[in-house]
Amino acid sequence: MPTTRRYLMCPPTYFTVEYAINPWMDPTQPTSTSLAVEQWTALKETYERLGHDVQVIEPVPGLPDMVFSANSGTVIDGRVLGSRFRAEQRSAEADHFRRWFLGAGYKSVVMPTAVNEAEGDFTWTGSLLLAGTGFRTDPHAHSEAQEVLGVPVVSLQLVDPRFYHLDVALFMLDDQSSSPLVAYYPEAFSPGSQQVLRRLFPDAVIANDDDAVCLGLNAVSDGKHVVMPVEAVNLAEQVARRGFEPVFVDISELRKSGGGPKCCTMELRG
Repeated sequence: MPTTRRYLMCPPTYFTVEYAINPWMDPTQPTSTSLAVEQWTALKETYERLGHDVQVIEPVPGLPDMVFSANSGTVIDGRVLGSRFRAEQRSAEADHFRRWFLGAGYKSVVMPTAVNEAEGDFTWTGSLLLAGTGFRTDPHAHSEAQEVLGVPVVSLQLVDPRFYHLDVALFMLDDQSSSPLVAYYPEAFSPGSQQVLRRLFPDAVIANDDDAVCLGLNAVSDGKHVVMPVEAVNLAEQVARRGFEPVFVDISELRKSGGGPKCCTMELRG
């Protein structure tokens, strides 16, 4: 069943690829800011059509990746753990989001001491926080998240540089039931982390390489509708067989920075 969600998004008004901080980014290739805005607007309107509440933070010149709002905060039960970026090019984004939270009335806003790229590497299952590390978020951020947010944390090791964040290797299909359901790409994880995922989620949807390389796992589910890249055909068939409804969006321009629907979407829980 779908549940109404609250999201925070940032328009890609200044989107471009002027540096490379992940394998998807190539500053020598042309980008279109207007197309990025068009694709982002379609994503936002998709959420609103599905009944969700979308809050918008103002973009800032000189921060082309601010559109990827998921990297700037983790919100559970109204408590906010901000971000600390590994790449200097994105470091200024964290304070803009901190000020947005304070202006929106959040009382508990904590900025991390360890490198922490927020929902890029943190996925809430409804009962525990899956926490990725290996390329961006520091392992020390996992224990810090547990202390600040007061939820149990399970660490997962990422090993494929193409899938540098947890949110491009795994997403929640259902975080409301007593048996949460995920989809993930096993090869993005270390052998030990694969064993952990199999133990935690024996009924998981398993993505193939084609699903992963189009960033099909950078998807957003409300418990029924799964907003996902249009190229993720196999993954869409699998989630449909489980009773979910795929909702396709085009994120081809945003993917030039290594981002998809989830990267553009921070969930405001509580």
